[in-house]
Parts: sequence; structure tokens; C-alpha cells
Amino acid sequence: MPASVETTLRGPEAYSLSRQVIDEMERAGVWPTPLNFELWLHYLGDPEGALGREIRRILAAAEPFTEATADMLAAEYLPRGRLTEEIRDAGRVLDRELASVSSAIAQAHRSQAAYGQTLDKAADRIGAVEDGEALQTIVTGLTAATRRVQRENETLEKKLDVSTREVARLREHLEQVRRDAMTDALTNLANRKAFDEHLATACEEARTSGRPMILAVLDIDYFKRFNDTWGHQTGDQVLRYVASVMGRAARTPRVAARYGGEEFAMIFPNETPEQVETALEAIRKEIASRSLRRRSTNDELGAVTISAGFAVRRPDESGAALLERADAALYASKRAGRNRVTSAESLDRAA
Repeated sequence: MPASVETTLRGPEAYSLSRQVIDEMERAGVWPTPLNFELWLHYLGDPEGALGREIRRILAAAEPFTEATADMLAAEYLPRGRLTEEIRDAGRVLDRELASVSSAIAQAHRSQAAYGQTLDKAADRIGAVEDGEALQTIVTGLTAATRRVQRENETLEKKLDVSTREVARLREHLEQVRRDAMTDALTNLANRKAFDEHLATACEEARTSGRPMILAVLDIDYFKRFNDTWGHQTGDQVLRYVASVMGRAARTPRVAARYGGEEFAMIFPNETPEQVETALEAIRKEIASRSLRRRSTNDELGAVTISAGFAVRRPDESGAALLERADAALYASKRAGRNRVTSAESLDRAA
């Protein structure tokens, strides 16, 4: 949240902003859930920010602001602050562990140095010993010093073992936080942020290796009409179903992502157009082959279909340009009657 919004929420203007949030949510027909309220605070507190612009776009397009929409926006725009806080917490724990280990190591160094001095003095004294009692005293002192060093070493080993396990736990926790921040909450596919990163990486790898890379964009046909007829919760059920089919097809190194509300994307590194078209047709046919039922009432929903378009990356083509061509192929599928797959290259040949 920008500093100006954070300041506002801790001053007398917070009540005015909160009332404005409720009024605007009611005007837009958005339920005042905690997540929606948080999103609207960001939106009205920083209307020119990325989240504010996206919410304005959704409202201008008269798209329904569903729970799935809220989850998608939160996954893309809100986790960054939470992720930063998680990293800060982990950093504080890591600093504490490193300080503890450093202290133990420093103490062990001092003990070793003192032990060395004790050995040197003992060597000098042994050379001058004339009776057994004096020698016994020296040996007793060496034994005590050795035991002290052993205890210090044991303490150091225990601290290192505890810290190693704690660092491993932190690493696992941060990796889970990173995965959560890059995952769409509704479908468990990669979210828009993760998709953007994967696309940039795939384009760069294709550029340096000279290998092919193909991007596909998929969209659920008549999804708005479906939502209006059956309700948004059932719409979410459809989104999860389509995502599950895509997820099974997205074997590594393929990447499947929820790109927008009912729009998905898949990245196909090092595959031919024929292989990609076969994979997309298999996805399309599997999705259309099932007659869905409403989970809450068992009402027959009928079949759901998708349209898809894909484009082969051209030499030195950016991810944005590739996405634009894949989108054009998707809309060609829509214009041709939906429930079909179209390649950008076939459009080029037709033109």
C-alpha cells in the first residue's frame, strides 16, 4: 500500500476513506467482504496505481466482480506487501541465528586460543618438573582444559545443528510463500505475474538457443452468459474444471496460467506447431466432452467449450508482440464460430 494511503489509514481521514469505500462498493454492486474491502482501499487510496487501473477497467467493461475476480486481483496485486513482510520476518530470524552461531564460533576461538596457551605453559613446566606431585598437578590442569574445550566444541556443534535446521525451515517456508505469490488462488495454475515472468524467460531462452517457442491463449466460450444464468459460484466451478484439464496437459517444461478472468495461456518451449495444435485440440475436446452438473443442486449445465489461438515466436520477437499475435488467433477462433483452435501462421498465410 502506498505511503500516502498508509498515512491516511492512521489519521482522521481514515473514517472518510472507509465510508467512501463502502459507498463505492455498494454503487458497484460489490459485496463488502474483508478481501473486497482491502482491494477497494487500495483502489480508492491510490486510483492511479496498477490495482486501481485494473479495477477501473473491470468496472468500465461491466465485468462481474466475483469472488474469483477478487482472488485473482489479490493474488496479483496484494501478496507483494505480504511477501515482503514474510521475507523481513525470515531475515530477522536468520540474523538471530547467524548472530548466535557467530557468538559460539568466537567463543570457540577464544577457548582454542586459551587451550593453546595452556599447552605451551604446560610444556615449559614439564621440562622443569622434578617430582611426581608437580607433574600430577600439570596433568590435572591439562585434563580440565581439554574438557573445557570439548564442552565448547559440543556447544558449537549443537548451535550449528539447530541453526542449520532453522535455516532449512526458513528456506522451505520462503519457497512456499514464493509459490503462493505466483499461484492463482482459484485454479492453482500460475497467475498473471508468474505468466509474465515465464513468458519473458521462455522468449529469452528461445532467443539464445535458437529453439522454437509457441504461445497459446485459450478462452471459455460464452462465459459471461454462463455466469449470468447459473451464478458466479458455478462459474468458479467451471474455471476450476477448465484449469484442471489444462494443468494435466501442462507437463514440464510447458507452463499453464490463468491470464485473466476466463482467459488462460500456455507456453510451449521447444515444440513444433503440429505438436502444440495436437495438444490444444486434445484439451479442447476433453473440455467439450463432459456434460457438467451444478454442484449445489445437481442441475444439468451442459457442455463447456473453449476457443484457442497460438503463435510461433519469430526471431527477436518480444513477449508482448507474441501475445498480441496469439490473441489475434484466439479472436479468429471466436469469429469462426468458437470451440476451435487457430494458429497465427494460418492467418498470415490466408492474408
